[in-house]
Amino acid sequence: MFDSTAGAEAATGDGEPAGAPPAAHRPRWAPSDDFEYQPLRIDARVSRSAAASMLAIRAEFAGWELARVLKFPDGTRRVWLRRKRSPALLPDLIP
Repeated sequence: MFDSTAGAEAATGDGEPAGAPPAAHRPRWAPSDDFEYQPLRIDARVSRSAAASMLAIRAEFAGWELARVLKFPDGTRRVWLRRKRSPALLPDLIP
């Protein structure tokens, strides 16, 4: 989803990646190289309990956590889930 490059991993000395905006200017939910994100749209006809169950299943079995929710006047919800990026497999290993 997000490409990580060697230049983006270089530290600036304050713990932030090179080229990244300072933490004070970046929203808490902003994408980073540490997490992968999955945006979802939940229809207005889906009940709150059904949506909660759907998100709980994704959290339990796929490792996602809730990053952000926007609810629109028409009742639809825009949800962003996030999870820690898993380390890439070593090239000589066969899955």
